[in-house]
Order: sequence, then structure tokens, then C-alpha cells
Amino acid sequence: MNNNQLTSLSDYLRPWKLLTLGIGIGLLIIGSYIMPAIDWDIPISFIMGIATYIFAPITARILIQKRWLLLPLAIFGVWFAVDGVYWAYWAWKNPKALEYMRDIQWQTSICLYGLCACLWYRNCSLRELLHL
Repeated sequence: MNNNQLTSLSDYLRPWKLLTLGIGIGLLIIGSYIMPAIDWDIPISFIMGIATYIFAPITARILIQKRWLLLPLAIFGVWFAVDGVYWAYWAWKNPKALEYMRDIQWQTSICLYGLCACLWYRNCSLRELLHL
């Protein structure tokens, strides 16, 4: 990946990143059974997890590299993964769930997004990551 790119396909296909995505989605699915909520189900766990996987490293790189001209992309990525896909899914599936939970779900989602941005920021192999 050259310095002008925010991410590359090879970055998304790194085994350690895919493994952590799978673990994260798995934990979300388990959580939906352990702590049931009207707006927490298996499909939204996949939808929000994958949206975060796509946008969190881009957001982190824009902020850390101070690429301010791309700040609208970072803001869009955060909104899309934290609220946009959530709103679209629940507006279609169960508008009452959206009405009851939208105001409070974003707090947890933004924290998870930030953790994932930190985790997936680096474009390196697992070996390189562990030698920090």
C-alpha cells in the first residue's frame, strides 16, 4: 500500500484481521442471546460488524495521518457503520425497535467502532504487529 492509499484489498484479506472480525461478530451474536434486546439480532451483528470492518481502518488512517481533506469520508464512515446501517435495517424490519433504541444504541456502537479502528489501523502482517 502506498502512502496515498487509505486501504487496500490485501489489507482487508489479512488472516489476523479476518479472524478478529469473525471473533467480534461471534461475540455480538453470543451477546444477542445473553443480553437480549429488541434491536439486537444476528443480521444486525453482521451488518454493523462488516460496515465497521470496512470503514474503521479508513477513519483511523485519516485521523492519525491528519488527512483533513478526507475528513468528510471519515465522518461518513463513522455515521454509516454506527447509525446509518442500523437505521436502515430497523426502519425496514421493526420501526418500533428503532424508535425505542436509536437514541441509546450509538453510545456502545461508537465505542466498539473506535476500538476496531485502533485494532485494524495497522496495515501489516500479524508477525509485524506483534513485533511492535
